[in-house]
Amino acid sequence: MNTHPARRTFRALMLTTVVVGLIAYLAHAASFSGWTPRIPGEHAVSSLEKLELGGMDQWVLIRGQDDRNPVLLWLHGGPGSAQMPISRHFNGSLEASFVVVHWDQRGAGKSNPRGFDESTMSIEQFTADAHDLTRYLQQRFDHDRIYLLGHSWGTQIGIRVAERFPDDYAAYIAVGQVVNFTRANELGYAWLQQQVEEDGSRRALERLDDIGEPPYNEHGRYVSYARTIESYGGGTDIGFASLLWIALGSPEYTFSDYGRWLDGSTRGSGPMWDPQHPENLLAEPERHRIEVPVFFFCGRKDHNTPPELVEEFAQHLDAPRGASITYFENSAHTPFIAEPEAFERALLEVLQLVPDRTETDSNPMDADGSSALSLPLLGS
Repeated sequence: MNTHPARRTFRALMLTTVVVGLIAYLAHAASFSGWTPRIPGEHAVSSLEKLELGGMDQWVLIRGQDDRNPVLLWLHGGPGSAQMPISRHFNGSLEASFVVVHWDQRGAGKSNPRGFDESTMSIEQFTADAHDLTRYLQQRFDHDRIYLLGHSWGTQIGIRVAERFPDDYAAYIAVGQVVNFTRANELGYAWLQQQVEEDGSRRALERLDDIGEPPYNEHGRYVSYARTIESYGGGTDIGFASLLWIALGSPEYTFSDYGRWLDGSTRGSGPMWDPQHPENLLAEPERHRIEVPVFFFCGRKDHNTPPELVEEFAQHLDAPRGASITYFENSAHTPFIAEPEAFERALLEVLQLVPDRTETDSNPMDADGSSALSLPLLGS
């Protein structure tokens, strides 16, 4: 049966309308960069920004109820494990006390564009990017010093930035400080053996045998080892599926950003993998000296960056303004996820102990030139 010409014309018109609408939608989606909910208040700040850092566009999320509050720059882990899409879910209450800055580092999340040059991923470049961002935040919010927080991989950046530019930071907070990569893997493997033997799973024993003992000279073997640590509760304190579900509710990320997020986190440290020169803060020819107060936050169940190595480094560190350790008894590698309320309390204690003092003297010293602040080592 032949279709009436008017019907054929109507169907063609409808199909054309749908196609044109779809093209328009995709064009809009491609140009849309996401958004962040507004925080009410005269001095509130809620901003999703693209900045040029180290010669490439990188994204930052800046949020706080009062832009006169201290600035907290958060260096995420990974490399590639951007926290922007999950930050408000777990730690949004920090916005009442800080101007919280989450930065998607180069190669991570929104800062992982198509055609990203992996050769730019070096510890020196990340360090330079972090300090460029620090300078921007100092100028924008008129603060002489900001608070620097690094998590896991972010501590490798953070400790270098704090050591080189102490005048720019009120305090350095290290969550899961990376101290000695090889020894951490040795301790983690011993713990894994115990867990697998207690589990009694033949399959798990075979998988552990396939991974083998450290050192891990191949990146793939290390990834398998790290995933096994995760599966036994010694790493991130939440499953990936739950984390992804939370991230999908973030308006700061677009559909394409999630692909970039997954790509960056999967890439991880691969482009920077150097088994001949693993991170080892205890093997430096000279002791590290950090001239700002240092606060180590450790999960008791952390077998990624074991607390015993952090304790050893805290004793080894030359910290004239003091160093302390806070333990989170029910956390592994991410206490800000496992115990967000306790984590916030610990940060507020840092704020009470070390005010940023932007209005007057930002670094009070005794008459003899020594620091006026002394933190108890291994305090909690």
